[in-house]
Amino acid sequence: MEVLIFQKEAFEEMVAKFSRFSDRVNELLAKQGSKSLNHWMDNQEVCQQLNISPRTLQTLRDNGTLAYSQINHKVFYRPEDVLRIVKPVENKPKSAMA
Repeated sequence: MEVLIFQKEAFEEMVAKFSRFSDRVNELLAKQGSKSLNHWMDNQEVCQQLNISPRTLQTLRDNGTLAYSQINHKVFYRPEDVLRIVKPVENKPKSAMA
């Protein structure tokens, strides 16, 4: 274990900067309103919505058909992006997607 010693002024400055950062994040979240992260869909939800396999979903990501965001190893999709591709996926023959 390593112990660090801070001067009081440096510590207080760091706390103040973190507090400003936290306030800014809260402001941005408040501006987002209904666009919060809990509306994003994960792989399982998208597969169920589109009635496709995880591998087909991977293909849709790989070929740029479906936009996504990745945080660490978890992939998220905006519902509007998923709905935008519902018709193209429904119209494709199953053999073309595999």
